[in-house]
Amino acid sequence: MTNHTMVTEFTLLGIPETEGLENVLLFLFSALYACALLGNLLLLTAVISSPQLHTPMYFFLGNLSIFDMGFCSTTAPKMLSYLSGRGGGISLQGCVAQLFFYHCLGCTECFLYTVMAYDRFVAICFPLRYTIIMNHRVCCVLATGTWMSGCVHATILTSLTFQLPYCGPSNVGYYFCDMPAVLPLACEDHSLAQRVGFTNVGLLSLICFFLILVSYTRIGISISKIRSTEGRQRAFSTCSAHLTAILCAYGPVIIIYLQPNPSPLLGAVIQILNNLVTPTINPLIYSLRNKDVKATLRHIFLKRSLSLESK
Repeated sequence: MTNHTMVTEFTLLGIPETEGLENVLLFLFSALYACALLGNLLLLTAVISSPQLHTPMYFFLGNLSIFDMGFCSTTAPKMLSYLSGRGGGISLQGCVAQLFFYHCLGCTECFLYTVMAYDRFVAICFPLRYTIIMNHRVCCVLATGTWMSGCVHATILTSLTFQLPYCGPSNVGYYFCDMPAVLPLACEDHSLAQRVGFTNVGLLSLICFFLILVSYTRIGISISKIRSTEGRQRAFSTCSAHLTAILCAYGPVIIIYLQPNPSPLLGAVIQILNNLVTPTINPLIYSLRNKDVKATLRHIFLKRSLSLESK
């Protein structure tokens, strides 16, 4: 057997074809990251602090805020460190952790969007039985199930990726550790792991998207049967924000993982949309179109300003 020096550190080469744009990208992505953290933190604070928002829909929305903050934090800090000139070195353990949490949180969000679609389906199609079907125990089971499913999915992909030996080169041609970027560096044939990984991610995204499509088809049929125009508009307004968020989240995932040979630059742009832009706009989608959330946030800021004035 040939002796190999195993890789203990990888070097992230950053976003492809962006040489000379580091300062511009650093400013842009720093702003997006700060807005994503602040927006989701405010939304989570509103959900927790207001008893009026202690309903299944807002319970899942609070979970989504937690996932969005964790999801963008998986890749953004290292990317910003690289763009600021501090180097793209990442340890093997750090690379493993980054890949695991990226897929764990990404998968969890896919399941969570599916659960939120089911919640809207029950609310629109079975309004009189909504509080019975979506009781506290069911909501906790569904939320826990999304967490556990994400962990199982990420464990499978991480094991497939890092059970292979890595003995050089160690330059990852991307801005974070993901399967398509790390697997080609393996010293052994990685085709099986690549096929299984892509099939796993692709099928998972398509199955969740299909279940969401079924739910909203049933919702659309139920809304069409509502006689009053005001009733139809009210029912549609409760679903439009979720539909917008789903399109922003699932579009990039399906485009990336169902392309046989994606362009590195196109893949990076779509991943950034998924990693930073979607977590940034999700709080805007759910708060700007929601009177209850806006009223709660106004109350929080007013209470805060009054307490500061009294001091």
